[in-house]
Formats: sequence, structure tokens, C-alpha cells
Amino acid sequence: MDSEVSPVAQAADLRARLNRAAYQYYTLDAPEIPDAEYDRLFQQLQALEAAHPELSTPDSPTQRVGAGIADSLRPVRHALPMLSIRTETDTTPQGARTFDQRVRDWLAAEQRRTQLKAGEERLRAEPLTPEAVAILAGAPVDYVAEPKFDGLAINLRYEHGVLVQAATRGDGETGEDVTHNIRTIGQIPLRLTGAAPPVLEVRGEVYMRNDDFEALNERMRQRIAVGDKAARTFVNPRNAAAGAVRQLDPSIAAQRRLSFFAYGVGEVTPATGGGPNWHTHWQILQALKDWGFPVSALARQAQGADELIAFHAGVAAQRDSLPFDIDGVVYKVDALALQRELGFVTREPRWAVAHKYPAQEQLTTVQSIDVQVGRTGKLTPVAKLAPVFVGGATVTNATLHNELEARRKDVRVGDTVIVRRAGDVIPEVVSVLLEKRPDGAPEFAMPAHCPVCGSDVLREEGEADHRCTGGLFCPAQRKQALLHFAGRRAMDIEGVGEKLVEQLVDGSIVHSLPDLYRLGFVGLAALDRMAEKSAQNLIEALEKSKQTTLARFLYALGIRHVGESTAKDLAQHFGTLDAVVNANADQLLQVPDVGPVVAQSIRTFFAQSHNREVVEQLRAVGITWPEGAPTAGASLPLTGKTIVLTGALPTLSRDEAKALLEAAGAKVSGSVSKKTSYVVAGEEAGSKLDKARELGVPVLDEAGMRAMLK
Repeated sequence: MDSEVSPVAQAADLRARLNRAAYQYYTLDAPEIPDAEYDRLFQQLQALEAAHPELSTPDSPTQRVGAGIADSLRPVRHALPMLSIRTETDTTPQGARTFDQRVRDWLAAEQRRTQLKAGEERLRAEPLTPEAVAILAGAPVDYVAEPKFDGLAINLRYEHGVLVQAATRGDGETGEDVTHNIRTIGQIPLRLTGAAPPVLEVRGEVYMRNDDFEALNERMRQRIAVGDKAARTFVNPRNAAAGAVRQLDPSIAAQRRLSFFAYGVGEVTPATGGGPNWHTHWQILQALKDWGFPVSALARQAQGADELIAFHAGVAAQRDSLPFDIDGVVYKVDALALQRELGFVTREPRWAVAHKYPAQEQLTTVQSIDVQVGRTGKLTPVAKLAPVFVGGATVTNATLHNELEARRKDVRVGDTVIVRRAGDVIPEVVSVLLEKRPDGAPEFAMPAHCPVCGSDVLREEGEADHRCTGGLFCPAQRKQALLHFAGRRAMDIEGVGEKLVEQLVDGSIVHSLPDLYRLGFVGLAALDRMAEKSAQNLIEALEKSKQTTLARFLYALGIRHVGESTAKDLAQHFGTLDAVVNANADQLLQVPDVGPVVAQSIRTFFAQSHNREVVEQLRAVGITWPEGAPTAGASLPLTGKTIVLTGALPTLSRDEAKALLEAAGAKVSGSVSKKTSYVVAGEEAGSKLDKARELGVPVLDEAGMRAMLK
């Protein structure tokens, strides 16, 4: 913020921005800035008011908890305020130690006050609790550590064990009556199990599981696709859950499959000792479970700062695999007497803190949209961003996944966007702030030609991804093409692995598949980790691979959708490579198991002049195979039979046995079903043999298989 602006104007501006953000977030359930941006503005205002106390006003966001009340829901005044807790600004594990030290410092300050003259009536004279005395003597503080859920805080009021009211936090003093929606949440008991106090208020978080959120957005996308103008997708699970809780129609909440975690209590009568036999917060959590409430299994008791730090790190390691969103953890002093000793400061309890993780969402701008080509030819639009620190790292790129996703989110160059990063997940654009879009920003469109090699770009029917069709020619696909070509089930070139391919491609030694066969002994021996013996072995393996089969060669080309089985069917049906290259769609569809998608993929591959040129060069370097008349329709001994191999055969490897069976016309499957003709079983045959016996499928040994082949 401009230092020349007066503190009065700065405070007024910050209050206005924070109040607007809170209104959008809480009242409209349509957040316009990420949480991290709100926290940053809030901390600026806190610092400004601390430096200039005269600027602190009753209507400042620092003096209240939440936002206003929606006109459509009946207001509910809380018997005990629902105050928010302080957020630790240090998102590193050290933040836990800072909180622990702050608790000790506050207790030490209380002790100093008790030691002052008792005659000064403005100061307390009663002694500290035994727990506080022990801590000041060096004992560790006992805490309860819990996850910080990203949902909507709710107060549930039970009278004589029956749910009578549910209310949102609202502004902390007054919330909204949402009982009709809360009753739709199956995890919230309508009647408590076991004995309960005459009045019990349970506090917790309504949230939406990630799988339920994805299912909800998928339903919304389907409605949008058929023209439902009332349908819209949601930015995050918290937004979807909050919107459901505050609807007038409870069927909406029921459809969104909300969930709930309990984490504390409000009013409890009788309140002797803080609750029925309660001395610690941990006892309250156990009582909540006994009454039928879900309490997070991640909650732990912890002693001292070191165990808080371990909890913070442990939950962080699980965060991305949790079925729900959290944005940090919460530490609470366990002893209720010690909580009362520590008390409150302004709007926050001294005995609790929220220790967040690095922000996973931030604001930034889109500087350009580039298209990257992956190893398999997939084209991915990537937003190039103004650098922003999010999720513990500086982010400059965010994936847009594909053209359909980029158009659905309507991301354009110059846009201000919310970017999300969770752990090691690739950063993505969550949404666009349309009100900040520059005039004339063009809509994104996928290029018609590969930005790397210039080949045609194709999106197959029923698929979301665009792909480059220059598989054998495209430099972006070079490493993948080489590894696939040299694979054991393809050309079977022993010694060609990932590290060698990286050296050959990164060193500009190999530019296309035929270059493999032009490698010289001297050049290979000069490569890292390539001794003379290894170089000689590779030369021999390359020479040996030149004698192959049409089926292996077709598979080695890496044509999309053409696996081993399809390559064998093509070779058997057409007999020659030229026949495959020149086949039209109708001719390809005559091959068993070749449908329209596979036929189109084959036609598209050979329609690219680059690919045909590479094939001709491979033949020119000496790769050959037996060619003959097509065998389509020919009767082979095992034509129409499906055979499963299991266990170790005495003289044949699994691949050798499979090759013999397929040469005789059989289809070799990996699973046993009623359609299986035979199971060939060797030593240590497992569940497949059991399944065959259960279904009555004939079982053969190796000798029986050989006899059948004759």
C-alpha cells in the first residue's frame, strides 16, 4: 500500500475491502478472493490498528468474527458467542513453538500480577491454578491437536437429548437458523445416544467430501450441457457446502451429501466444573463420540511444542490424500481450568490457535497461454503466470488440461485468476475474475498444427484431448517413440533404456528411429557409462533386431490404439506392410477387433508424410520381415479358441507359449471366464487354476498344449 496515503485512509480502504470480501464469502457464498489474500489484508489492518489504536473502530473487521445475516433465514442469538481463533502467521512448523511460548508468557504475566500488592484492587489476588504453576516450573503444556476443516461452523442445540435447533456462526453473536438443512445430514444425530445434559450445544463443521464435491460438479456440468441455465459448477467444496446449508429448500442440502465433524461445545447445563465431569477438552471429544457425533480420527493429545510440530508435519504429509479439505491444524490447551486461566484477548481465546499450511490458492495474472506437447503426443494448454507464491512454492505455470477445460473456465490472456496448488499436484487455474478481464481478450483455441513439428492435430470423437499425429517425426515424442520401438515386445533391442535414450536425444545424436541403426561403435563408446563391451553388445543387438516380424514392426511404430494383439491381427489379415499402409477404412474394419476409432487412428498415422518417410528409412537401413499372402479367413488349428496361461511351464517361457498359441490362431487372455476354451497350467498355478476348476474349464499341461497345437 502506498506509504504516502494517510493511516486513516489506509484503514478505511482495508476495512471496505475486507467487509466486501466477507460479504461475498459468508452471505453470498461467492468468494471473489482466495483465503490467503483475505488473511493478508486482515493482517495489514491488524498491524495498522496496533500502530494507531485510535483507528480501531467498533465496526472494524478485527472486532468481529464473521459477516451479516441473510434476510431469508431467521436470526438466532447464541447463548455463548461463537468466537473465531487466532491464526498463527508462521506457516512453518516453528509456528507451533511460537504458540507454546506465547502460552507460557501469558501465564508468566498472570503470575507477576498475583505477586503485586494485594491492596491494589484493580489487580487480581487469587493464586494461579496448579496446572499453571507446574508449567511455569518447567512442565510441558498438554494440548489437543485437531485438523482445521475448511467448511461452515455450526452450533447444534439439544434439549433433553433431542436436536431442536441448528445455527450458523454468523457474526459470532447472532447466526442463522438452518435446522431444516442440518437435519438432512446423516452424521448428525437427531436424538443423542445415552444420557445427556438438559441443554447441550455441540459445535462443529459442516463440510463436503471431495468425492461428493466432484460428483456434484459433474451433475452440474451435465445439466449445463443440456441447456439448464440455473445450473452452475462450484469453485470448491466449502463454497458448495455453505450454499447448501443456507438454502431455504432442504432438498438441496440433501442432494449435496454434506458431512459433519464435532469439535467442541457451547452452552451446557448444568455447567458445574465446565460440564458433566469434564476437566479437559479431550474428555469433551470422547463424550461427543459417546453421544453419537463424528469426531476426527486425526485428533491427538500432545505434550509441548515438539509434539505439536510433529502433528503439524504428520497431517501435512496426509493432507493431499485426505477425503476432505483442510487448510491447517488447530492447537487447544487441554485443561479447561487452564483455558479459563488464560482467558480471551479482544475477539480470540488465548488458549487456542489455528496453525495454517502455506496457502494453496492465490491471485495472479495470465501472461500467455502456451501449448505443450507431451511424450505421447498429447497437447496441453498451459497458462504462463506472473510469478506467485502458493502452496509452499513459487508458481509460474498452471495447467489448463485441454481445450474443453480451458473453454469451460474461459481463461484468456490478461485475466486475473485464482491459482491452486496442493502438495505435489500440478498447479491449476481454479477460476477467473471476470470483472478484471481486459477489453478484447481473445478466447483460447487449440492450434490445428503441432507447435513442435507442424503435423496435423487431431481430437478423436468422444475424447477431450488433442494429439499430434507426427508420432515418429515429432521431436517432443522422440524419447517415448525410441523407448517403445526398442521394447522387448516390439523390436527387442537389448541395451536401449531410458538413460541411454536421454543421452542420445539430449546430445542430438539420434533425431529419429532410423538414426538408431546408424550409430557407430566409436560414438557409442564415447557416451557416459558406455564401455567398449557395452557398445559392441548394443551394435550386435541392433543388427539382430533387423530380422523381425511384420506384427512386431507394426506394434513398434507406436500407432495410437494399436497394441500387440491388433498388430498381429493386422499382419495376419493383410500379409504385407504396403497393404496395411494403403488400406482404406472399410478394409481395416474387416480385421477382427478393429473398430472405427482404431481404423481412423491407423489411417491418420499413415496419412502423415513424415511417418511414411520414417517407415521407408527403417526399411532402407535393413529391417526386414517375412511377408506373404493375407491369411484373412484362413483356418488355423486354434482359430476361435480363448486360452489362459498360468504358472511356470517346464520348457517354455510365458512369452514363448503365448507366441505358439497365437501362431495357431488362438486368443491368449489374462483372465478366466465362462468363454475360456482352455487353461494351460504349470507349476505354482494360482487363482486362475482354481477359477477354471470352479467353472469347469478344461485344464491342460504343457504336453497337452503341444499335442493340441499338432
